[in-house]
Amino acid sequence: SFAYFTIKDRLPQILTRVIDTLHRHKNEFFEEHGEKGVEAEKRAISFLSKLRNELQTDKPVTPLEDELPDAALWNQYLDYQRNLPNGSGVPSWFQSPWLYVECYMYRRIHAALAQNPPIDNFDVFKEGKAQNFFESQEAVIALCTYFQELLKNIKDLDEKQLQEEFFKLLQVSLWGNKCDLSFSAGQGSSQKSNPLQSLENMVPYILVNDLEKVWSLLVNAKKNRTERSNVRVDIILDNAGFELVSDLVLADFLLSSKLADEVYFHGKSIPWYVSDTTKHDFNWTIKQLGSANHMWMSRCGINWEGNLKKGVWVFCDHMFWTLPHDFSSMSEVAPDLYAELQKSNLLLFKGDLNYRKLTGDRKWEYSVPFHQALNKFHPAPLCSLRTLKSDTQVGLKPGQGEQVQASEPEWMISGKYGVVQFDAGL
Repeated sequence: SFAYFTIKDRLPQILTRVIDTLHRHKNEFFEEHGEKGVEAEKRAISFLSKLRNELQTDKPVTPLEDELPDAALWNQYLDYQRNLPNGSGVPSWFQSPWLYVECYMYRRIHAALAQNPPIDNFDVFKEGKAQNFFESQEAVIALCTYFQELLKNIKDLDEKQLQEEFFKLLQVSLWGNKCDLSFSAGQGSSQKSNPLQSLENMVPYILVNDLEKVWSLLVNAKKNRTERSNVRVDIILDNAGFELVSDLVLADFLLSSKLADEVYFHGKSIPWYVSDTTKHDFNWTIKQLGSANHMWMSRCGINWEGNLKKGVWVFCDHMFWTLPHDFSSMSEVAPDLYAELQKSNLLLFKGDLNYRKLTGDRKWEYSVPFHQALNKFHPAPLCSLRTLKSDTQVGLKPGQGEQVQASEPEWMISGKYGVVQFDAGL
């Protein structure tokens, strides 16, 4: 399965890159922290080399030994895996649910640094994320330019025209999800071309297309809003780089078109899955845009800083997003986050990992309803924007998955297909 290939090949490659990154920064650690920095780098590398060896030789998964706030939850989850009635008793790297061991690896990478001050705040994936952003410059410029031109006459658009623009920007955000560094094991995955030019041609590759449902939900929320009730959209972010810019443009459109009054962004509290967005990445991206020497890029960045200052945009990073649990256990494990999401009119879940956690990462029949696969996770109406990069997919028409499979055996992992998949909740 794709899971086997991931654990056997992709994850060791990612660990090797992390080790190389630390090696390359040795002088920088020395300049900043003297011998202490070099010692910390050596300890972190030895921790990571040991981790790579455990992974490649299928050793049992061991409890976390650090004192970080989420360690107890991780160790409880390991106990849960050990006691599964149909499990082998001792989870090991190749004898465990893929979602669990993959998340566990990223948590161990975090521990390797977090336990070794003074380099404990170093993000081993930061360079790759920055590179993805800079290599996607032309696409970013094209998108920012299009959007700023659109803003000039957004007030004059009728509902049909607004809907067209919404569909466009939602699709840009969907296909922006192709730029994923964990999928390419850290190899380049930037967006080189103008993302707006190919949208028409991509429509046939959207296997579930609920754009209309998302639109009518927002239009109705707008009509029913009262003085006291704001329309709130939450975006559960995926990758930094071009994808994040596409999400920010979509969020700005929602405010500018008065489809939403506030947007909450949910990122990761620790470096995760190579290119996932942390608070630092979020702020860095907006600053980069604001200081760009391109008029429309900098206009976007400056406006977005303003949205954060005014509080109509809010960034949050809850620990739950970097736990191994799927979302159906959120109400138990993180009731505070679940309650927060219940305040939203619409949750937009970006990307493949969020989709795997929404559906419990099971090998579902393709035609199982999305609502069923969510397994009672319904804090608010939600929509998944995801390009397929792992072998789980639900909510297809009978025979649809088999039909694609016949012509393209790799359809579930190539990133070529996408879904805009909506669930109205209760």
